[in-house]
Amino acid sequence: MHLTQQLRLVLQSTFAVILIAACAGATIIYAGVNESGGEFGVFGTPGTGLPGEFGVTYDFISESTVDTWVDVNQINFFRVTFLMERMCPLATGLGSTFNETYFSEYEQAINYITVTKGAYALIDPHNYMRYNDPSDQPESGSIIGDTTDPKAATTAQFQEFWTELASRFVNNPKVVFGINNEPHDMSTQLILENDQAAINGIRSTGAKQLILAPGNGFTGGHSWTQVTGANDDPSSEWLNQIRDPLNNTAIDIHEYLDEDFSGSHDTCTQPGPSNLAALTTWLQENNLKAIVSEFGGSNDPTCLQLVPQMLEYLADNDVYIGWSAWAAGPFWGTNSACCGPEVGSLEPGQVNEEGGPDGYTTLWQAVIQPVINLGDLKRSGTSSLS
Repeated sequence: MHLTQQLRLVLQSTFAVILIAACAGATIIYAGVNESGGEFGVFGTPGTGLPGEFGVTYDFISESTVDTWVDVNQINFFRVTFLMERMCPLATGLGSTFNETYFSEYEQAINYITVTKGAYALIDPHNYMRYNDPSDQPESGSIIGDTTDPKAATTAQFQEFWTELASRFVNNPKVVFGINNEPHDMSTQLILENDQAAINGIRSTGAKQLILAPGNGFTGGHSWTQVTGANDDPSSEWLNQIRDPLNNTAIDIHEYLDEDFSGSHDTCTQPGPSNLAALTTWLQENNLKAIVSEFGGSNDPTCLQLVPQMLEYLADNDVYIGWSAWAAGPFWGTNSACCGPEVGSLEPGQVNEEGGPDGYTTLWQAVIQPVINLGDLKRSGTSSLS
């Protein structure tokens, strides 16, 4: 069957599913896309690419495409990545001393999204809960709080970092604080300790905004109740111990639908509803909410069916309050942000490696956008769970 015919059949079944979800009543408050690029330009020899050059080795957003996302696509949520080694130079270490040039560039992007466009911005230190060597992410760098590693930043330094960062956005109600991207292969108890330190630091500034706390195993939803890494405890055994005096912390979840949950393959084989079922039960039992801040797919018919199926599942279960697709950003070019080489990125106006439409057309407009257009998104959302 020709791909166009396959796509038409997938779309017909997808629209039927979406209509059912819309009629059932949605729980989604935040819906949007990742803006990846602030972490670019550091691969290779440790220390190279730092601090980097804005607009040459890294960038955060294109204001014109943010306009498209908000004005045309009607999204209200952007997850914006940055690199902790750029924000906190290696010479001074993790803490409250920032590279003010890098921060001002990041702040300009956040303010454009939140102040100029009125959308929400999820702040994302894209570091896998590691610091000091981003040259080969996600494996490089010392685990934050690892007392056996003399090169590791401490949990106290991590709290100091978050105290300073939150203080700079304390008066912006459209900001959401994401503690860290995809911790993995480390003590789950230590993740809890680092998460709690970040929450304590953020709240000490008077900041009231929503916080997202990650778990272990790249914070995968499918493995939330499972042992991950080198026999690390399941996230479910520790993350319900998080304490927020404002009760405004949700769980940060990533969920890809390919064979190994990595988002690196062009075929989707993992059904979101069944893979998220155990997490959903855990959230319900612990009276917690979650946002799926990373997911993706290719333009393969399997993904065009399974991606909206997962979004329907999120909308049908009120423990989920949002999602953001991976990934847009001005520096992807013809490269694929995930899910095989042919899809390209989700950045509007770009092409894939073959010169054809990128994922903005073949994935977002085809099967993700209709979820928003049909009313699954409550645009009157607030950065508070209360």
